[in-house]
This record gives sequence, structure tokens and C-alpha cells, in this order.
Amino acid sequence: MTDTTDAPVAPSIERIRDAARFLAPVAARTPMEHSRFLASITGSAVHLKCENLQRTGSYKIRGASYRLSRLSPEERARGVVAASAGNHAQGVAFAARELGIAATIFMPNGVALPKLEATRDYGARVELVGDVVDEALAAAKRYAEETGAVFIPPFDHPDVIAGQGTVGLEILEDVPEVRTIVVPIGGGGLIAGVAAAVKQLAPHVRIIGVQAENAAAFPTSLEAGEVRTVATRPTIADGIAVGTPGRLTFQIVRDLVDDVVTVSDDETASAMLVLLERAKLVVEPAGAVGVAAILSGRIPDPGSTVAVLSGGNIDPLMMERVISRGLVASDRYMTLRIGLPDRPGQLAVVSSVIAEANANVVEVLHTRHGTGTQISEVQIDISVETRGKAHQAALLERLRSAGFAPQVVEA
Repeated sequence: MTDTTDAPVAPSIERIRDAARFLAPVAARTPMEHSRFLASITGSAVHLKCENLQRTGSYKIRGASYRLSRLSPEERARGVVAASAGNHAQGVAFAARELGIAATIFMPNGVALPKLEATRDYGARVELVGDVVDEALAAAKRYAEETGAVFIPPFDHPDVIAGQGTVGLEILEDVPEVRTIVVPIGGGGLIAGVAAAVKQLAPHVRIIGVQAENAAAFPTSLEAGEVRTVATRPTIADGIAVGTPGRLTFQIVRDLVDDVVTVSDDETASAMLVLLERAKLVVEPAGAVGVAAILSGRIPDPGSTVAVLSGGNIDPLMMERVISRGLVASDRYMTLRIGLPDRPGQLAVVSSVIAEANANVVEVLHTRHGTGTQISEVQIDISVETRGKAHQAALLERLRSAGFAPQVVEA
């Protein structure tokens, strides 16, 4: 990345090791799983650092706990405040409970119910403000100014970065032969900590960051050589949908991270499906972007690789939608729109053709009011399970040979 004459901002390896000592009885040492499926794609070993199995469901407990541990007695007495739509909220709430500190968490209206309930269950007082995290963040900062509570930032603080850096220490200990580490990026706290730890101990190891293409502030900022804000668009990877990099995290990423790539929502959904089916791991969209980058070939010549699965907190309803999206993206599910003569038996004929092609009907919508439908016609939207692109092509050919004109309905 760009050269800089700024004073070093990355936490020292001694600071990160101090965080590791404090966190040993607090945060779980998460498993490192080998993925044969991903290894078959890359041609080299691929390991998964399972922070989705961390206490509170994400790595955030590391940075939050270490930050709170370094507060003075006077600061602890004032309490802490944070803003988050999920993982940071749970990390701060858990850490505050363990250290006997009062915590107030501002969350946006519409936050996923499991994340809201988990934050409350950890003992924090939750305030719902605004519709997006930025509004909750502004409210949390006002609260800190008005009450004296200590604001706990989600990523842009040396203690938070040092805490997240313990993930890097564990990777080097568990996979000493690692050559590439792939890390999700939102505001940059996790990758800044991992890079700080790894580059001080094993500078030859490549660190690759991955952002959702609809919320990719780092590539723009790195190209400009300074922090830039980008307009984020909706993405399933809401946990890393951050429009502005942190000031400290940007400098560390600029100096220590080898590359930052982006992935689409479809690629992320496909990665989540692979992790669910092949590794038996439930991973939230933000935590799966590293695997998405591997699957989509964004990381050339990776060598022995570790992908950090940063979190597993996902609403079941979102999981249902993402699985459907992943099936579509991997050519295992498609919806066809077919016009039929309005007379008995036509649906049975279509179903028979689909059955002969060994595809499975999941859902049928039958209407006489479709756009362009003649008075003597009906329209069906029929959703089917398939076994890949070749199977889909064969099914379409069978339907056409039977006299139908199927149209694929885009998801």
C-alpha cells in the first residue's frame, strides 16, 4: 500500500499479547477447521477460523472486553455506552456484565429480534433510536456527552484493535505454515488487529481484506490515500456495511494489508450455502465474505490459507432468504414463467415434463391475470429445484420440445 511518514499507529505485539492474556478466561479460543472442499478449489490447504462459534457469536467480544478492562475505576463507575445493530452491542453488553459495569446500548429500530433480545439478556439497557446505525451512533455519542458515560467505539480505538489482534496470534499458532489470511472488513478493526499481529511476527504472510461491493469504502479510500466516505447500498452483509473507514484502522490497513477485494451478495449467499452444507457451519453474511472471495477466484495463488469467519449471528428469517438466494446463485433453484391454454390437464402435462427431467417442483403460482396473457390463456410461475446450470439447460430444452415457451424469472 501507499508509503507513509506517519508515526506507527498499529498496536505493538506486546500490547496484543497483553490482550491475549486478559482474554484467555473471557473469550473462547475458537476452532480452526480444515476445508477439503475449498482446498480442492484452490489447490492448497484452506482453514476456517471459526469466530462464528465465539461467545456472543462473533469476534467483537475480544476488542470490547479488552477496551473495558483498561477503563479506570472512575470511568467504570460512569458506565459505558455503545451503538450497534448487533455484534458490537452483544460484545459490549457481555463484557460490561462480566466486569460489573453498567451498559447502555443504542440500536436502530427494526434491529433483528434475536440480536435485540441477546443484548438485553446480557444485562444492557437498550434504547431503540432511528432507522439506521448512524442515527443510533449519533444518539449514543450525545448520551455520552450528556451523562459522562464512556463511549466504546466499534473499531477505531487502539484497545479494540489490540483485542481483535488476538485472532491473528491464534492463527499463527494453529497454522504456522499459513501464507494468506482472508479477513472481512467493515470499519476495519478486525483486519487492523490481525494485520498488526501477523506482520510483526510473520511479515511474509499476505493479508487480504474483503468488503461487500455495495459497501466498499476501503478501496476508494486507499486509492485516494485518505479516508473517504462512500454511499452504501443495501447488502445482505449488513454487519460490514460501513460507509467510512476508521482513522486508525485506515492507516493500519494502508500500511500493512496487501490487498482489499470485493464480493457481490450472490457470491456471499453462495458461500454461506457452501459453509452450511460442506462445513456444517452457520455463518452470517458478513462472516462469509472471505469464503466468497476464495470461491469466486478473487485471491490468486493463495497457498496455505486461513479465512476468518467473523460471526454467526443471523436472524432465521434472513437465513431462509439467503439460502434461497444462494440456491439461485448456484443454479440449484429457478422459477419459470409459462403461458398455457386455459383448459384442463395442461398443468399436469408441464409437471410430467419436469418430472421426466428429474427436477423437483417446489411451488406453483397459477393466474389468469398475468401481463400479456390472452383471454384463453393462463400463466404459471413454477419454481423448481435443479442440479446446476447443465441440468437447468436440459430442463428448458425439454419444455421447449414439448411445445412450451418457458421464461426464466430473475430472482
